[in-house]
This record gives sequence, structure tokens and C-alpha cells, in this order.
Amino acid sequence: MSTPFIFSALLAGVLVWILVVRRLTAKPWERRSQAGELQAGDIQAGDVGAIGFATAKVGLSIFLAVVTSVFGLFLAAYSMRMHHGGDGTPIALPNMLWINTAMLILASVALEGARRAGNKGRARELKIGLSAAGVFTFAFLGGQLAAWQQLSASGQFVSSGPAIAFFYVLTAVHGLHLLGGLLAWGKTIGRLTGGAEAIDVRLSVELCAVYWHFLLLVWLILFGVLLSA
Repeated sequence: MSTPFIFSALLAGVLVWILVVRRLTAKPWERRSQAGELQAGDIQAGDVGAIGFATAKVGLSIFLAVVTSVFGLFLAAYSMRMHHGGDGTPIALPNMLWINTAMLILASVALEGARRAGNKGRARELKIGLSAAGVFTFAFLGGQLAAWQQLSASGQFVSSGPAIAFFYVLTAVHGLHLLGGLLAWGKTIGRLTGGAEAIDVRLSVELCAVYWHFLLLVWLILFGVLLSA
């Protein structure tokens, strides 16, 4: 794996994070005003909700910045260890990872569909999208565990070398971030089950969708780096 590849991967991650932040911090009342859908007197009526949206989105953008830095440091350490550690033997990745990648892509697509359904007030489509996203995400995490089992069954453990050690660490950290996202997803599902309307969970669904898109990007970069080793 070449250093330019690592640099390109990190740069791509930073650029996408910037785009995510721009989307998260966009003021919804300004967008509606530009579209001619909001009258001057309506801004005060939506101030409370708008401020809540802005606060939550800025909070998520800061968290994503921290996560980007964490994975960036991991990738930099991985590159240096593989190139200058003297024992950077690559590993044969389990084929299961391709299926897992497809599962995470489907989860991200399902959440995007749920986000759009929520914005349009379509409760049934929202529930279907959220449920599908959860199923695909659990399938991804289960597949990651299966990949670990395949590696351990072949005698490849954390102590077997730097490449396999970084594989376990990177996939574990990524999986933990997904588990954290599932907590927010579970609360949203619970609110819908308890009778909340689509508009009541619109912010939660949007934040979950952005978070899943971000973690999909992170996984694609990690997978690409591991494949190129």
C-alpha cells in the first residue's frame, strides 16, 4: 500500500466531511425562503424548531470531525507500520467483506429513503426504510464477526502480525461507531412504535442518515486501504 494512496483516501474523507458539514449546518428557514415558500412573518414561528435543528446538526458535525481525525490517525499509523515496521506482511481478506460492504450500502440507501419519506410525512414508508436499515446494519455487523471467525479459524490472531492486528482494530472501532448509531436508530424506532408522527422524528432520521452515509464512506476507505496492502 503506497503512501499516496493513504493521502488520497484521507483527503477524500476530509472533503466529504466538509460537504456533510455544509449540509448539516445549512439553515432550513433560509432554504425555504430562497424557494419562496416562507413569508417574512413565518420565521419567528419556526425559530424554536430551527434552533433545535441547527444545534443538533452542529453537534453531529463536530462529532464527525473527531471521528474523521481518529480514523485518519489509525490509517497514518497503519501506513507507517506497514512500510517502516519491517514486517508488513499483507493478509488475505475474507470474501465475506464484499457481502458486508453490500449490506452497509443497502443500509445507507434504506436510511436515505426513510429520510425522504419522513420529510414528506409518509409514515409507512419511513417505518419500512428505518426497519430495512436496521436489518442491513445488523447483517453487516454479523458479517464482520463472521469474518473475524474465519481469520481466527485460519490461525490469524491479533498477535499474528501488524496487518492482521490493524484489521481487527479498524473493523472493531468502525463497528463500535455503528453500534452507537444503532442506539439512536432504536430510539427513533421506539418513538414511531409509541405513536409519534413522521414529522416528530424527522430530525432524528436525518441525523441517522447522515451518520450512516459517513460511516459507509469510512468503511469504503478502510476496505480500499486494506485491499491495497
